Amino acid sequence: MTEQKIFIIGLPRTATTSVCVAMLNLGFKTAHTAYTNQSMHHAQVIADTPIFCDYQKLDTEYKNAKFIYLEREFSVWLPSIRQLLKRMYKNLQRTDGGFNPTLKRCYNSVFYPLTEDNINNDAFLLSCYQRHQKNINEFFKGREQDLLTINVNDKSSYRNLLTFLDINIPESEQTGFERINIGGKVTAWKQIKSPLKIEATQKGKVDKVK
Repeated sequence: MTEQKIFIIGLPRTATTSVCVAMLNLGFKTAHTAYTNQSMHHAQVIADTPIFCDYQKLDTEYKNAKFIYLEREFSVWLPSIRQLLKRMYKNLQRTDGGFNPTLKRCYNSVFYPLTEDNINNDAFLLSCYQRHQKNINEFFKGREQDLLTINVNDKSSYRNLLTFLDINIPESEQTGFERINIGGKVTAWKQIKSPLKIEATQKGKVDKVK
């Protein structure tokens, strides 16, 4: 099993938590978001913020890293991301607190310009998704060995993940991806118990991650 960094660069609400749980089950030290240098250093697998925004810098920083891009059907992703952004909007835009600076930067960059009107606009949200996807495909063009693209709803996705990571598990023992954060919930990761789980913060405190 590889010790190299594996970055999950799908946007929020593309099943990042489900993939992180699968990676824990495969024996990887995994962080779903990383807001300290310690978590960035110790985790083998990192998803969500700031990964979906900073993958180009991470590719330079961590040589031989692998990247996993998650696709999601628009009919499923749109209502889910809209609900999330509505819930987060106030704290994303506050200048007197709210979310940590890294989280604010990433969301306001990928979903720029993030306004209440745009959150309610399907065309805007789709353009953000498609721009992010296009940038990833262009960045990794000619480097297909470094990038895996999967949709967890596809039956072959888990098997493709194992192949990408060079992990051999008999088909009868392959667990697949669990459905996590169903019905708009986004807190399932907090309930996951595993010695391989890497916390995103240090007792609630964050660093300016380098």
